[in-house]
Amino acid sequence: MTGPADTITGLLLAHRRGEEGALDRLITLIYSDLRRMARRQIRGRGGARTLDTTGLVHEAYLKLVDQTRSAWEDRAHFFAVCARAMRHVIVDYARERHAAKRGGGEAPCTLDESAIAVDEQATSLLAIDQALERLATLDGRLPRLVECRFFAGLTEEETAEALAVPLRTVQRDWARAKAWLRREMGHGQGS
Repeated sequence: MTGPADTITGLLLAHRRGEEGALDRLITLIYSDLRRMARRQIRGRGGARTLDTTGLVHEAYLKLVDQTRSAWEDRAHFFAVCARAMRHVIVDYARERHAAKRGGGEAPCTLDESAIAVDEQATSLLAIDQALERLATLDGRLPRLVECRFFAGLTEEETAEALAVPLRTVQRDWARAKAWLRREMGHGQGS
């Protein structure tokens, strides 16, 4: 039987207090959720799968462990942080792929939250990351929404919970973010 200390929020609080092993117990508890998030990003990719679900989860975990002083507030906030960690892993991987390929023959990247083809779209992923940095100076919530929807593959409902906003706001902001990114990146068509 699990008690309040074994819930996501309880483990987040224990981690914040510095309790030994709390983060490891938390990751064990949510590992299947993290794998689901990662699987959404890997699904649908063609070509070599050198960044697989397990690799993405483990790399995101390492980024989370580095944040030993994080004050994660609750489950929703933690999953938003996980989304950001996955964005960083994917973008770092894209940088490596881009350096190796120098951008040759890449397919255009769409804002389809169901899959990220890191190998084939490294240049486009880097452009999205840079555009999100610019967008953050205009609207702090929209880049977080893109992290949740595009990089972590969260549903609209999960994104609303992670960002603590109404579902309708997520839907409206997602349309705004995609339109802004298409304009910013010079793509007039597609989603």
